[in-house]
Order: sequence, then structure tokens, then C-alpha cells
Amino acid sequence: MTTDKQLLPQTAIEEICEWEIMHGVAFRQADNSARHVPFSIAPMTMQRKVFNHLQTVTPLIAKLVSNVAEDHDYLQASLGDMSKADPFFGRLMELHQQAHGDSHQRLKPARQPLLLMRTDFMDDRQFGAKVIEFNGIAAGMAPFGQRATQLHRYMQHQWRDVYQQWLEDDQATAAHNEGMEQLALGIATAAHKIRQHFTQAEQSTQQPTFLMIVQKDEDNVYDQHLLEVALQQLGVNTLRRTFEQLSQQLSTGEGQRLLLDGVGAIDAVYLRAGYQFGDYWAPELNESICCHTLSQTRLFIEKHYVALNATISQQLATSKSMQMLLTMMPAKDYGRWGLTIDEANLVKSVLADMKPITKENIAWFNNEADKSQWVLKNQGEGGGHCVFGDDISATLAKLTATEYDAWALMQRLFPHERETPTIAVRDHQQTIVNDLVSEIGLFTAHFQGEAVTEANGYAGYLIRSKPASENEGGIHSGQGILDSLVLID
Repeated sequence: MTTDKQLLPQTAIEEICEWEIMHGVAFRQADNSARHVPFSIAPMTMQRKVFNHLQTVTPLIAKLVSNVAEDHDYLQASLGDMSKADPFFGRLMELHQQAHGDSHQRLKPARQPLLLMRTDFMDDRQFGAKVIEFNGIAAGMAPFGQRATQLHRYMQHQWRDVYQQWLEDDQATAAHNEGMEQLALGIATAAHKIRQHFTQAEQSTQQPTFLMIVQKDEDNVYDQHLLEVALQQLGVNTLRRTFEQLSQQLSTGEGQRLLLDGVGAIDAVYLRAGYQFGDYWAPELNESICCHTLSQTRLFIEKHYVALNATISQQLATSKSMQMLLTMMPAKDYGRWGLTIDEANLVKSVLADMKPITKENIAWFNNEADKSQWVLKNQGEGGGHCVFGDDISATLAKLTATEYDAWALMQRLFPHERETPTIAVRDHQQTIVNDLVSEIGLFTAHFQGEAVTEANGYAGYLIRSKPASENEGGIHSGQGILDSLVLID
């Protein structure tokens, strides 16, 4: 199948890997060295009309989620059972109730919602492009997405003949991608608005300050630093802290201003941590209630006038359970959150079928369903949280009734395999892949419910590809590789 195609000489592979590291497309190693991110030698292909549809519908999804996140009565009523079944979301719901009160005494925390969201899709062979999941917290890798587009442009320039041979369609054109700049623009816009809110009282002309909350000793720091550089170019100061560090460093200024010791006022906060118990766990605190202190640090931030992503509400609104509820309800019900029926139908057009876990649905799945057509998901973020095929029945059999609401069945998506093989490069070695499939994540940015990018809230894309035979496609946690997108008419 590949005898008529050229492999790249190893010297070229080394140069491309060096290009990646030079441009920050890398993971930090334990010894503080850098390892290049695995990548495809040529981009995936998508019909232009499909991509245009996704660019239109994804900001509408973000508008919907943004408004659901501020509908606190609905969040507490609709996610109560799930929060009892999933301990982590149970903690989030407790924090949400502390921040917003209950339906009898609603509170209004001072934080200003900044929704930085990545909506992940697969282009199913039969049903077209459908949503895999909403990512409303730690929705990163926009810089890597933009860099992948630049990497393939570099490939096309330096090794054109080889690049063209591995391209599916030599008439395809690269899809424009400014994910890094547009996400930075959205954040900077929000940060400047917060700074302006306080400028007269503070009589300050300082640049706004952005705080990224990160995990301790994580490896995906270069993607984060690329975003920081883009923010600095827009006149924003940037800082990085863990929850543990912040637990001793935050205080309150006049007008519910968020202050950081040794720095001063904070205008925007972006959580690249906070989606798992481990992000709030500090062994040395020796807490009687796990993760209490650091989760209260997150709640403390919510009580201040600061642009914040992700708010606790946003994290709840982008849960798998909320995705299921929005998928199951009729389009007209979206009117509660400000969508017209036409907008609602557009959103519904990309939502894949989902089912709750009940005794009846378990019996249906075991006795009637085509098990290969479904995937079982829990509420976890990132890779390793999906169950496939016959393993679904085994997992369902182990669940108690009290755990059902933490899980959902979702229509399994089977994206188009590439019509031509491609080369995947990992650890400086090239491997031919004959069955590569791709996942596309579209970024959006909204502040206080309004779009804050140059394209109506759309903020670029991220492509991750993997062999079709692999279930886990994360670049961190699976066999995923970084990729980009070209379009055909």
C-alpha cells in the first residue's frame, strides 16, 4: 500500500522535531528536558461545508452552556442525583451551593464568568459531525493547535514532494487557525474590562494581570507558556500558581477586588487545574475532609470581582450529565436559555444520542442493543474514562443503583478513516498508519455571556488523530498525535 510513497529521511525527522521544540510544541520531562509532541506528517481533510457548519454551531453551543451555567436553580435541580452518585461532582455541587445559595435564598457571587470552552467533535461516517464532549475547564491546547497548522506549512515548504504524497487531496487548502491569538484576545478583553472597572477608584494605569492556576509538576507547560506569551503581547501581565500556593496568598481588596500577595490586584483567572480531586489534595494539610482547604480557595476566588474560567457553574454545565440532558430535551426547551428555535435546531444537529443508566436501559443494552454502537462514559475529564463493547455490560453489572447517575451511554462515533496512509512521528521515530481517524476541537471565548473574539466567539481549532484501532486518542493519555486541517470543496 505504501511502496510508492517516500518516507522522510531521519535527518528530516530530526529537523521537524527540533522545529517543534524550538516553537514550544513539547512536553516537559521529569529532568526538565523537553520531549517533542507526537505529530502527523500531513493534515487531515474535511469538507469545507462541514467545517463551516461547525464554526457556525459551536459558538451557539457556547452561548447555550454559558446561559445554562448562570441558571443556578436549574443546575441544582437537574444535577442533584448525579452529584450524589459522583463524589467529585458532589463536592462541586456543595461549592456551588455555598457560592449561590439555594432556591429560597439565592446569592450572587462577584465573579464575572469567562467561558473558555473547547467542544470536541468527530465526523461520523453515517451521521456527520457530532459532539463528543464539552470541555469547560482546563480547555487547553489552542496554542498547540495553531502550531500544528504552522508545522504542516513548514513541512510543505521544506519537503514539498514528500508532503504532497502523503496528502489525501492535492487540491486541499489549509484551514486558517489563530487559536492561540484568539484565545489570548478573549482573555485580554475580559482582563482589560475588569481593570477598567476598578481604574478610577484605584487611580491606576497598570496593565491588567492574568493568573493561571496550574497543577504541580505537570508536563504540559509549554502550551500554557505559549498562551502567556500571546497575552503579554496584548499588554497583560501573567502569573502561574497552584491551588496550594494560592491558599496562603490571596486576600480581598476594596470592591471585592482579588489580591495576590507580592503582586496586587488580579483581573482574570484561568483554571488549568481543578477537574479532579488530586488538584485539591495537599497531603501535608492532614485534612479530616479530603481536599477541603484547596477547594475553599477556589470558592474564595468566586467571591471576587474577577474574570473567571472555569466558574464552578461552568464546570457543572459542561458535565457529561448536562450534555445528556441537553441532548435528550426537545429543541424548543432551549428557549429558556435565549436560543431561537433555529439556533436550537442547529445545536441539536450535532448532538449524538445519549441515554441515562437505568435498570430498563441496562436490560435493553444487554438484550437488544448492538454493543459495538455505544460507549459508556462517567463524569471524568481527559482520557481513560470510557468503556467500549462487551466491557460495557461487565461494568454496568458492577454498578450499584446509587452509582447509575454518574454514568451515561452515548452513541459511539465512527469517523472517516483517511483514504491514504500517513506517517506518525513519536519519539523521533516515524511509523506508517493506515487507519488514522481524527477528532476536532473548536475553541470559543465568551465573557459575561458575550463573544470576545474576532469571529463571533470562535477561537480556532485543535486536531488530534489516532489509529482507529485505539480507543484512547489523547496526546497525553493515549495514542493520539497532533494534527491540522485542510479543506476540500
